[in-house]
Amino acid sequence: MKKLEHQLESLIFGSRWLLAPLYLGLVLALGLLLVKFAKEFIHFVPLVFTADSGEVIIGLLSLIDVVMVGNLIIIIVFAGYENFVSRLDLDNHEDRPAWMGHVGFAELKMKLIGSIVAISGIELLKAFMHVESMTNEQLAWKVGIHMTFVVSGVLFAVMDRISSDKKSHHAEE
Repeated sequence: MKKLEHQLESLIFGSRWLLAPLYLGLVLALGLLLVKFAKEFIHFVPLVFTADSGEVIIGLLSLIDVVMVGNLIIIIVFAGYENFVSRLDLDNHEDRPAWMGHVGFAELKMKLIGSIVAISGIELLKAFMHVESMTNEQLAWKVGIHMTFVVSGVLFAVMDRISSDKKSHHAEE
């Protein structure tokens, strides 16, 4: 029976490798995002010379939006792979980000919600740049969705704070 239990546990532990292709898919999606960025950039270049400052700002915000999504993908790939699949054996690499290997699930969750709030904020700012072409209902939905992300982020932070306070309190006992 103990041998069967060990085999089952080995199978369950090994199943984490089923996530590896998903992370590889996100890496490929990052390549597609690069294509999207190039398209946006090529569309943006002539605007700098012909459009008013509002259109230039919207163009820049669109580029920033794509970059933020790319950052989000990298955070998820690096931290997710290291937390759930296997450590990346890059300790001596000069370009290894300082946060790699130190981001646990709670920090990953906070980075994720922080990135989502930032992306949502950029989308909201773009909407406000075109406020005259939007209905009050459309603007209310955008603000409501953004505030939902903000409140969710605050609640995640509060829950993590409470959880860490309880852990440190139990460690003191």
